[in-house]
Amino acid sequence: MNIVPTLRKRRVMAAAASVAVFALVLSACGSDESSSGGGGEDKAAAAGITLVKSDKLTVCTHLPYKPFQYKDGTKVVGFDVDLLDLLAKDLGLEQEVVNIEWAQVTSGAAFQAKKCDMGMGAMTITPARQAAISITAPYMDATQVLLVKKDAPYKSLEDLKGKKVGVQADTTGKDFADEQAKKIGFEVIVFNDLALQENNVKSGRVDAAINDNGVLYDFVKANPDTAVAAEFNTGEQYGFGALKDGSGPKLVEKFNTLLTSAKSDGKYNEIYKKWFGVEPKK
Repeated sequence: MNIVPTLRKRRVMAAAASVAVFALVLSACGSDESSSGGGGEDKAAAAGITLVKSDKLTVCTHLPYKPFQYKDGTKVVGFDVDLLDLLAKDLGLEQEVVNIEWAQVTSGAAFQAKKCDMGMGAMTITPARQAAISITAPYMDATQVLLVKKDAPYKSLEDLKGKKVGVQADTTGKDFADEQAKKIGFEVIVFNDLALQENNVKSGRVDAAINDNGVLYDFVKANPDTAVAAEFNTGEQYGFGALKDGSGPKLVEKFNTLLTSAKSDGKYNEIYKKWFGVEPKK
């Protein structure tokens, strides 16, 4: 009997068996990997949503609009940011914020140009905006208020006849001020962003400013030499925007579901208190 060839044959057969087992293990691993859920791209696709960037929820806004969205160092933070993170995390995505001209968000141009998936900015829901873009269910009530220097004599818009009132471009505050200026006779001065508007009240370039209650009360907390002199019952509500067709309505529907859940389980109140210091009125 020739023992050496027989041993060699057995070794070859054993090696072949090991290779086969290893191949089966690799095949099984591949099968598990493909069947397990992928990242945000897979979750979005499963919901019928096409994103501007497959691994991000890209959100357009016009900075700053504290405490809704503003830069803290290099990071954009705020109430709106945290609310849209509910959507981003549900889709397994990170949120990426793009700073852009506000009119591009409210007109829908930013969505049509594929610059972003959603738009945020304490955006008041209006018929004109609803005609141009998809808008979520209201997530917060708001109104317009009057910002003045703390020692200023102005207590109402009527006190500002012949004076200068600052507004922010492309906002409902500007629309309200324009309407009141025709009746009362004050001059409307337009600023491109909130910070410019607020700081021009402090510097005295304008006598007062009109904007949303959330941002101006927040400004007064950090600037005790200013005050909110009056509130105007404009009955506004905020929503987030998206593309009018395509994936826009699907993103809106998904956010609406998440918002309802957040209001039921207390998450919404937690986020609200984080940014405004109190829980929302019931």
